[in-house]
Amino acid sequence: MPVNPELVGREFPSTAPYLVGREKVREFSRAVFATDPQHFEPEAARALGYADVVAPPTFAMVIQDMTLQILLAEPDSGIALERTIHAEQRFRYSRPIVAGDELTASLTVTGVRAIGKGAMVTSEAEVTDAGGSHVVTATSILLIGGEDA
Repeated sequence: MPVNPELVGREFPSTAPYLVGREKVREFSRAVFATDPQHFEPEAARALGYADVVAPPTFAMVIQDMTLQILLAEPDSGIALERTIHAEQRFRYSRPIVAGDELTASLTVTGVRAIGKGAMVTSEAEVTDAGGSHVVTATSILLIGGEDA
């Protein structure tokens, strides 16, 4: 089944709240070679005005991934994981993610563009904190190969 063009504009339900843990921020920071003390030491983060350790910018992928899993599980999407490549990623922050944040995300498909036998699917995950304030918009482009590709 090809990628469903009617996905455009479809909004998916919010994810369950994700509590950002200090150790998760530290583990992620090590994994992406983010070495600034604000990612590891609460005192360094507090000196910069944050309540706790600050996640590297790409940490938003942890929360966005939960929304992409909902999209990939959609029965009529036509998106087959085995033919999917994560082609592009962008983030637009209102503020950094900090340990202790309780974040939820909702995903909207903003584009489906046919490319040969496949398609490019663009989605935006709006990530908000427990108070409902915007934290980051994570834009992802998935490249889906055609069945004969």
